[in-house]
Parts: sequence; structure tokens; C-alpha cells
Amino acid sequence: MSKENVLRVSDVTMQFGGVVAVNNFSMEVNKGDIIGLIGPNGAGKTTAFNCITGVYAPTNGRIEFMGKTIVENHPSGKMKNLYKGENAGKYTKAIAPTPDKITKMGIARTFQNIRLFSSLSVFENVLIAKHLHAKQNIFTATFRLNHKEEKRMREESMALLKEQGLDKYKDDVAGSLPYGLQRRLEIARALATDPKLLLLDEPAAGMNPQESDELMEFIRQIRDEYDLSIFLIEHHMQLVMGVCEHIYVLDYGIKIAEGNPEEIQNNPKVIEAYLGVDE
Repeated sequence: MSKENVLRVSDVTMQFGGVVAVNNFSMEVNKGDIIGLIGPNGAGKTTAFNCITGVYAPTNGRIEFMGKTIVENHPSGKMKNLYKGENAGKYTKAIAPTPDKITKMGIARTFQNIRLFSSLSVFENVLIAKHLHAKQNIFTATFRLNHKEEKRMREESMALLKEQGLDKYKDDVAGSLPYGLQRRLEIARALATDPKLLLLDEPAAGMNPQESDELMEFIRQIRDEYDLSIFLIEHHMQLVMGVCEHIYVLDYGIKIAEGNPEEIQNNPKVIEAYLGVDE
């Protein structure tokens, strides 16, 4: 029985002037998958993430999430605008929602360089993310009339911190936490947006070996507990090979290989891209 498709990237190209950062890239993530994207520095991995999450509008290609086209650009064609606003329902040359709209659809991400609200508390970082799906309007938010919903979000934020073992740090300033805990908090904040797909951009960056091992187990844990699909970029090969079921490899923006960890480890093109030698 085939798995439900969560993310499908089809022929995505991202060009900056004369530089093609991602070239005709296609891949997919199915429900419950943990998928890796690897490649040497400058291979185009983060650019691919940025196209998926609305940071960049791709030069060409299509991205589908849960069976719905969310990003599309074919310069020679026209697509119907799917989003609210004055252009809703009109035809356009590109569908390119902003990152906040992508997040509301159910795609959350972390960043290689941790982007917490470092001067706010651990609890406040998670609560802010919870507000993404708040049903209150500007009036009720301003005058704090919707106490019931505010109470619900605070309770859910506290429950999430407990689930992730961060509750004892709830009043600590986020920027004062050890690096590994900051990374865990950033992931917890992403989980607070209730995603169906979680994108992790080099989650093991800056971690020591023990923290990396703990992260590997943590990724499996949140996949199972939150019924997530996970797509990650990582340079830490032990983590990638230990946690990913399927891996894509980029080099100079081009997909040069895909397969399970064993296939990738023994792929001559991958070895050459990383080591600069043929085997």
C-alpha cells in the first residue's frame, strides 16, 4: 500500500542573475518519512528549502503540499491565484505565497543559525508560535477579550514544553540556554505551529557528539509522537545515515543521486562530489 504524499517538488529551478543555485530539482516526502538532503557547501540545499518555505519564489517549477499546488512558476503559462486578497481567483504567472502563509498551511522549519527570540523566555517563544493559529481578531487581541483562547494557548504551550523536557526552563531567557537546548527549543517552537511537515536546516550544527546522538533519537521521537513527516539538511553524516530513510544529494544545484543510506554511501558520484576523486 502506497503512502500518502505530503510534499512533491517538481522541476524546481532557482536562478539569481546568471547563477543557477538549484537546477531542475525534483523530490518527494511521504507521510511519516524522514528524508535527508545532503551535498557539499554551496550545493543549493538551503536554497531548495527557501523555495519550499516561501523565502524565494522559484524561477521555474511546482511545489505541492498535501495534494495541493502551493508554489508554481512557469513563465510561459498562467495559474489561478489560490490565496485571499484582491487578486484571488485571477490568473497570474506565478503562485508564490509568503512564509507566514506557508507556515499556516502546515509546513514549519528551523534554521541553520538558530533564530529564537533570544531576549524572551522559553515559554514566550513557544506561546508566540501558538498565536499563529489564534482565532482572535485585532480587536480581541488588543483588548485581551478572548481570555478562553488565550488560556488554551498558554496551556498548550506549557504542555509542549513538558513533552520536550523544557518545562523546567520555562522562565529562563532563551538566549541563556546551552546550545543544544536552544536547538531543541527552536524545534519545539516549530512544533507549536501544528505542522504536518517539519523542515530542519542543519539541526546538528554546533553540537557535540553526545548532543548529536540525542538529536537523532529526538527526531525519531517527534516524528512518531506528532505524526510528522520530516525533511532535513545536514552535514553530520552519522546523523543523516542513522536517521534518514531516503536521501537526496545535490551538487552545484543538480540532483546527482538519491537512495537509501547504504546506496548513497557507496554511490561513486556522491563520493566524487565530497572527496573530489573517482572510485
